[in-house]
Amino acid sequence: MKRVCCSLLLLLVPLCLLTKPLMVFAFDPTQGFTNVPLTSSSYIYQKPYNVPLNERYSFKNGVHRFWVYANDKPFERGSNTQPRTEAQIKPDYTSGVWQFEGYAFVPHGTSGATIVQIHGAAHGNTTLLLRIYNGDMTYYDGEVIATGLYDKWFKVNLIHNVDEGRLMVYINDVKKFESHDEGPGDLYFKCGVYGASSGKSQYMESRWRDIKIYKK
Repeated sequence: MKRVCCSLLLLLVPLCLLTKPLMVFAFDPTQGFTNVPLTSSSYIYQKPYNVPLNERYSFKNGVHRFWVYANDKPFERGSNTQPRTEAQIKPDYTSGVWQFEGYAFVPHGTSGATIVQIHGAAHGNTTLLLRIYNGDMTYYDGEVIATGLYDKWFKVNLIHNVDEGRLMVYINDVKKFESHDEGPGDLYFKCGVYGASSGKSQYMESRWRDIKIYKK
């Protein structure tokens, strides 16, 4: 009888272990990278062409605030792109391993808006778009990367290994996504709000602080 009980316990213990949730470990994705100093001239702003910048962007107490409306004009006359208020962050890059880091805040109600991207590619205009739909973050209009992001600060790290053609996305120091890129090109990081072609809310806003660029 004792042998039977011991055998049952040995079988039950591994089953119990299997029912435990998987542990998620945070990791500093900037390890091994070198910080690239940024100045005010590192930021190039785009906004609806018919309004001044201060009607769609502010910078106060270290926080960049970007907002745009679904019926706003594009960034330049003659463009058929969606409305945006964004900052391009220099320098551009064409090779090597580069990383964007920043803390983002998206208020409740913003939907169908790209809040951060890697612009440039061998095929198409962009290498990476991260959009917010109803508080969740998606890769373009596809895979959901993170959920429940409304009304809180969250950390975003994008790593682009151009030489190996690899992308990695970290949210709050946890890797959430990895993919191949779209080939080399004249590449740079952008953040702000850029309306999707469909499904966008009437008002879109994102805020960013502690923006940094790293490279290897």
